[in-house]
Amino acid sequence: MAQSLFVTKAVKILQNIVGTALIILVAIGFKTKLAALTLVIWLFSVNVYFNAFWTIPAYKPMHDFLKYDFFQTMSVIGGLLLVVALGPGGVSMDEKKKEW
Repeated sequence: MAQSLFVTKAVKILQNIVGTALIILVAIGFKTKLAALTLVIWLFSVNVYFNAFWTIPAYKPMHDFLKYDFFQTMSVIGGLLLVVALGPGGVSMDEKKKEW
C-alpha cells in the first residue's frame, strides 16, 4: 500500500516537472516548435488518461465535468499546434539566435 502510494506521488511529481519544463520552453521561445510538439503529445496522452469522460455514464455529473475538462485541454492542444505550424514569432529566443 505504502509502496504504491509512493509510486503514484512520484509519477505525479514527474508529470508536473516535465509539463512545467515544456511550458517554460514554449513561453521563453527556446526550441519552441519541438517543445510545443512534445507538449501536444504529452498533454494529449495525459488528457485521454485523466479526463476519460466516455467511461462514466452520461447521467452522472462527473461525466459533464470530465467532458468539459477534456475539451478545454483539447483547445489548448489546438493552440499549441498553431505554434508548431506557424512558429514562435519574432520575439522568441529562437528568432533572436537567427539575428546573431
